[in-house]
Amino acid sequence: MRQIIPSRASVLVLAGAAVACAIALVLGLSLVQVVQASGVALGIGVAWVAADLWLTLRAWRQAPLRTQRALPDALALGVPRVLQLTLVNDGPQAWALTLFDEVDPRLSFEGLPQQVQVPAGKRIELRYTVTPHQRGLVHLGATQLRLRSRGGSFELLRTLGTGQRLHVYPNFAAVSRYAWLAGDRRLAQIGIKTYPQRGMGTDFKQLAEYKQGDPIRHIDWKATLRYGKPIVREFQDERDQCVMFLLDCGRRMRADEGVASADGSHFDQALNALMLLSYVALKEGDEVGAITFGHAAGQQRRFAPRKGTATLNALMARLYDIEPSATHSDYLLAAQDLLRAQHKRALVIVITNFRDEDAAELTPALKLLRTRHLVLVASLRERVLRELGEQPIVDEQRALEVAGAHLFSQSRSDAFRRVTGHDALSVDVEPDALAVALVNRYHAVKRSRLL
Repeated sequence: MRQIIPSRASVLVLAGAAVACAIALVLGLSLVQVVQASGVALGIGVAWVAADLWLTLRAWRQAPLRTQRALPDALALGVPRVLQLTLVNDGPQAWALTLFDEVDPRLSFEGLPQQVQVPAGKRIELRYTVTPHQRGLVHLGATQLRLRSRGGSFELLRTLGTGQRLHVYPNFAAVSRYAWLAGDRRLAQIGIKTYPQRGMGTDFKQLAEYKQGDPIRHIDWKATLRYGKPIVREFQDERDQCVMFLLDCGRRMRADEGVASADGSHFDQALNALMLLSYVALKEGDEVGAITFGHAAGQQRRFAPRKGTATLNALMARLYDIEPSATHSDYLLAAQDLLRAQHKRALVIVITNFRDEDAAELTPALKLLRTRHLVLVASLRERVLRELGEQPIVDEQRALEVAGAHLFSQSRSDAFRRVTGHDALSVDVEPDALAVALVNRYHAVKRSRLL
């Protein structure tokens, strides 16, 4: 890579000199006179450039610029984030430059390159915005500078700093919004149903003063005699239960590959739903674990069930960079794998993209899982089917597309009902509705004490 390039001013001067020589020849000056004048001008120019180069390199060696990056702990998929870069000039001379930060190709950016002036003995802060479009590990490379020389005759190319890595996690907006709405008791705004919990569970929670409508059978007579007023026992939903995710990472989960969406891919939204339900279950005092299937050999991820506030971060650290592969998913093998790993009865949530041709393989897998666990099948219905079915019929081709979409959807729905056995817990929804549907099903399980 060239470290020194001519400046725009130098190119313009050379072009102007060439034009001047041509005009001089046209006006009748002899070739010898033009060559002599050009030689003198060239000698002066070379001396100027040499002096400019020496002074610039000397100033840079004495006090080179330094860069400092201020990066967040992590990025969220599809969420713009402002990054800060500080340029520090410890020398006695100012620098005029153009700056570009090496950004990972999986990040789109705004605000680069930037032209700045760094005063002597000062530091300046630059900001630009990046937006991740893929989960996983991204890299920010070195900072590239094009420094204007002291005399402006050339530009000096320099690379500062070292590369840094950032993790791109699934979008935490759903979890944040759920936590805020739950605190304000407005969960209905995002479609999550709420139910009165007073006296609904079987685990003892606390003693409380009797209120009209409380069941008489919940009165604690010893506490009533002690306090001289009616005291009832309050109960809560059972805790210390287990929620296990069986996440399909096979070719079916790549159904929307190449289709741009502001909400991310089908698989991204499946991870968002997994994360939200994990947060809800952990908040309820249950354990959460996960097993993936449908990968190429050796790429399976496992997360043993655990409780606690740190579990969600650990789970996401385990799954954040996973992507669906082109491998066929073996449902029966996945069910056998889960039974070997999870002996305690659990709510097993199978997240997949069901097709009617999968019925022969999924049916025995569900039958095996249900011998020990409560099973919920969550299937992602592809958005494109609805979009095809809703398009206006303006010609024969559109009519065939609409009819084909409805026929495929009906066939798929019929097969799904046969496989799940009309199970009220199982869901078949579009990806953007999966998170809310899973939370509602989880609440229904807890309320009905099915575990």
